[in-house]
Amino acid sequence: MAGMNQNVFETRQLLAFATLARLGSFTRAAQELYLTQGAVSHAIKALEEQTGCRLFERAGRRVALTQSGEQFLRHVDKIMAEMKTARRGLDELTRWGHGRLRLGASTTACQYILPTVLCEFKQSFPKCVISIDPGDHGRQVDQLLGGSIDLAIMLEPEGLKELAFVPLFEDEMRFLVSPGHPWAREGRVLREGFEDETLIVYNHTSYTFRLVKEYFRTEELPLTNILELGIMEAIKELVKIGLGVGVLAPWVARSELESGALVSLPLGRKKLRRKWGVGHMRGRRLSLGEETFVGLCQSVTAEIAGKSVAVA
Repeated sequence: MAGMNQNVFETRQLLAFATLARLGSFTRAAQELYLTQGAVSHAIKALEEQTGCRLFERAGRRVALTQSGEQFLRHVDKIMAEMKTARRGLDELTRWGHGRLRLGASTTACQYILPTVLCEFKQSFPKCVISIDPGDHGRQVDQLLGGSIDLAIMLEPEGLKELAFVPLFEDEMRFLVSPGHPWAREGRVLREGFEDETLIVYNHTSYTFRLVKEYFRTEELPLTNILELGIMEAIKELVKIGLGVGVLAPWVARSELESGALVSLPLGRKKLRRKWGVGHMRGRRLSLGEETFVGLCQSVTAEIAGKSVAVA
């Protein structure tokens, strides 16, 4: 390890070398660097020992680069330029509105939550680079644990101590039917003939489908005819034309419920609730931008939750 360190040039040595090469005087280099001449001389001597080359020719008070020094200077100039670029980049990250935000979100959150949140977020952080990776619950968990995203709008993960979860709101899964459906006319779910109904549900690989499947098992309701789709809008359209019964949260169909295009009914004796929130790695300190994003999510979803209660 000691041998490796001998081949690593120190920044202060390179800066002393570049400054001396430009000014050609130990006195002037020391003044510009706010160092003593002895400190500059020591830095150059150490650098020459490390390179194994004489970098300067001394002629009285003036110094000039040797051929080796000229070649070395070309590399040092590139190094110093890269360091300045790196410093500018870091400085920009500390300025208001700069930085990056890597988000994970389900397709539902992408459609119904993120547009409003990001519209307000960009007003405060106009130069923040935002990336969004749509994916279901399992993908979000893997990405958070793998460090490829910073925050995820997600359902509350179970038994994962590595993740912190900031609650946003709770919703309730319900049956959505067309106004002409027998259940809508009766104002209740009819158990007679339930097994003949086509249930239109979100993708069977999703966390929501697992919750629904477990709920139906405990309620002893048969899941015989299932039509699965990965797009909420498609599920709602099929339900509206009477091709089946949707299993959805009312807040994703607020406008349809308010207009009477769909009717909401409870799943069963017990309610199937889900907890939505923002997940991130536990113990990780959130940046100002990330904290602002979480706060905006809380504000926007408070309105969603309030209105969904009214149409449920």
